[in-house]
Amino acid sequence: QKRALNVVSDFRGFNQRMHDKTFIVDGKVAITGGRNMAAEYYDYNHKYNFRDRDALLLGDAVKAMQANFENFWNSELSAKVEELYDGLGLMQKHVRVDDDDIKQVYRELHDYAKLPENFAPEVRAAIDATPTAFPRLAEQVVWGKVEFISDTPGKNSNRFRLGGGGLTTTALAQLVEAAHDRIVIQSPYLVLSNKAMELFRQTTARGVRVRINTNSLASTDNLQAFSGYRNQRKKLLKMGLEIFEYNPDPEVQRKLMQRSVATSDKTPVFALHDKTMVVDSKIVYIGTFNLDHRSQNLNTEEGVI
Repeated sequence: QKRALNVVSDFRGFNQRMHDKTFIVDGKVAITGGRNMAAEYYDYNHKYNFRDRDALLLGDAVKAMQANFENFWNSELSAKVEELYDGLGLMQKHVRVDDDDIKQVYRELHDYAKLPENFAPEVRAAIDATPTAFPRLAEQVVWGKVEFISDTPGKNSNRFRLGGGGLTTTALAQLVEAAHDRIVIQSPYLVLSNKAMELFRQTTARGVRVRINTNSLASTDNLQAFSGYRNQRKKLLKMGLEIFEYNPDPEVQRKLMQRSVATSDKTPVFALHDKTMVVDSKIVYIGTFNLDHRSQNLNTEEGVI
């Protein structure tokens, strides 16, 4: 009942999400990108998995990411889990990590991880070999100028409508406006607002080639978002955008899943989840921003340029 009431009384708040994804270790090393903390983002789901992209960072960008985390942690919009409502809508004030229910959850997780049929031998070998990955990653680090961009808690000052933009929206729009030759974008969802439509119309009109890779109907996890994209597709193509839709069953998927999960009768579906933009083959954005209304105006987003 309370949830239903929130839809009416706080429609914007009900629709807003903290979409940030950062992982920071000792304030020195950090990872960001589109990946959430769930099995389907690490090729462990037996039915549906996402293809994602991350950036491993050192230096001043990590300090900015840490500051952003603290900003959200200390925001009045954040609340301790112990103070939240439980699934029945009842106030649960005394949740403890040693409660029997929580212990049971941990036991079930460990039991699942121990079952041989849930993970192929190649997966266990890859997990065991994780420490050897760090020297290889260190050799691939490239030193350069990196800027961390992020929204503030609450996104913008618009409290009554679903518009308003945000700091990430502005920064990414400026990258598009500064493009001279070509732009390449990967986004799982492609539903342009009127402002975004006009931005890309102007961009293609001045001779910039724009190519976008997004999900097909067969790979998407969000039918509502795909419906919005489908209604715009002809218009987007007519204004000069080049669009490729992701095939959910390519040969590379079959090879990956031989390593990722135990053999089953049906190969899991794969979908794009990357949120990336490359401008003039010189500047890249990797982060959480989808090319849709929600990322533009509602969700708090972040990433690195």
